[in-house]
Amino acid sequence: MEKEQTLRILNALANGIHPATGEKFAADSPYQHPDTVRALFDAMRVVEGGAAPAPATERRPALPESGSGSRWSPEEEERLAGAFDAGRTVDELARAHSRSRAAIEARLVRLGKMDASAVTTPLRYPPKPAPNQARQGT
Repeated sequence: MEKEQTLRILNALANGIHPATGEKFAADSPYQHPDTVRALFDAMRVVEGGAAPAPATERRPALPESGSGSRWSPEEEERLAGAFDAGRTVDELARAHSRSRAAIEARLVRLGKMDASAVTTPLRYPPKPAPNQARQGT
């Protein structure tokens, strides 16, 4: 089988389309499962001559040690806000609080210290209003 034909078939499958008929696979098809789609795109890279991607454990950046995933205390929020107001960068704050850049940016948005449009790391969830902000219309 020619390399181009192999790539066309893999690409069609990865995009949820039957390569012979052009029909779209049902949502519950194994070809629509996220792991299958990733595997097909990885296979395309290998066929194209690129190296296979590193295993997920090697690709992920190391998580900060202590603070990762833990709740923010009011005291920590105050220290964060004060340091940000004093001109510390998000990267400096991430190191100082042992949290990811995304966690720092998300908290600064929640505290009203940073506009969501200025965030460089995509937020997983829409920003919630700060606890002390009054709700409109209630």
